[in-house]
Amino acid sequence: MKAEAFIIHLGRAEARKVQVDRLTATLPLPVNVVDAVDGLALGDDEIEAAYRRHLHGPRYPFALRKAEIGCFLSHRKAWQAIVDGGLDAGLIVEDDVEPIEGSFGPALALALSTIRAGDYIRFPYRSHTDSGTEVAKAGEVALVEPAHVGLGMQMQLVGRQAAAELLKLTATFDRPVDTTIQMRWLVNIRILAARPPAVRQIGHLLGGTIVQKKAKPLSEVLSREIKRAWYRLALRLAVFRKR
Repeated sequence: MKAEAFIIHLGRAEARKVQVDRLTATLPLPVNVVDAVDGLALGDDEIEAAYRRHLHGPRYPFALRKAEIGCFLSHRKAWQAIVDGGLDAGLIVEDDVEPIEGSFGPALALALSTIRAGDYIRFPYRSHTDSGTEVAKAGEVALVEPAHVGLGMQMQLVGRQAAAELLKLTATFDRPVDTTIQMRWLVNIRILAARPPAVRQIGHLLGGTIVQKKAKPLSEVLSREIKRAWYRLALRLAVFRKR
């Protein structure tokens, strides 16, 4: 199998460079560093070309921040690199991820031996997400087909056909990339997840987020929580209906 790793790294996030170097040295695949799209540097024309609200149902209730648009475009760059490189699969890694010693190696080996061209295999960092039907198992690690796909884009092994399908689907988009992946009925890919967690998120050890968020009044916070809860319910109902 021809597989390579792609680490998504924003150049101005200098505190994360040490982790990029660490991942480059330790990941058991040839490594490419993807120059992440800086959402804060995007012009209005670039945003309008990629982002359009309310493309799909259920409607996503929030306008995307520039950083979220940049994140989505960065993952599209990685998907495009998989297709352009003629790879069987690409391991996409964000630069605030740390593989867990003892569990990551077996989980990646199982994923590489299981993946099909149209598969998208998540490596969630939370243990309570992505529960589902077991598809493959080796020792203490397993791959499951989750009933509800969890959030987060920390690490995924993406087959070439899945990457091509995702590129075709997301030429324009209306919600964050991880939330788009949850709408599995939109694109012809199989989504699997590794269990138990084989990676951890260490952004808090690398200077935290590079996105500055302003404090919001309590009324706005409560409004967002209500909208978020409504959207999660609508998404679960949509998944149920599409089965």
